[in-house]
Amino acid sequence: MATEARGNIRIHEDECKGCGLCVDSCPPKCLLLLPALNAYGVHPAHYVGQHCTGCGICFYCCPEPGAITVYRVPASRKTQGGEHAAAL
Repeated sequence: MATEARGNIRIHEDECKGCGLCVDSCPPKCLLLLPALNAYGVHPAHYVGQHCTGCGICFYCCPEPGAITVYRVPASRKTQGGEHAAAL
């Protein structure tokens, strides 16, 4: 089901512990663990750039405070002819 993204995710890769809880819990499966290691030697989570619903489950299940930020696309922007919010 191809729908317009209702959210956006920012993952601070240097804060990520690479546990994969966010990847496993994401309903639309828009997160993955990168094959490359970060500065701490773990595979950080990464947002694939589409299909986020803005539900925030990844944020709530993440054990590292500040590693994940979820942004919701404002409802007024979603209804204006398919435009996306410029700055999330």
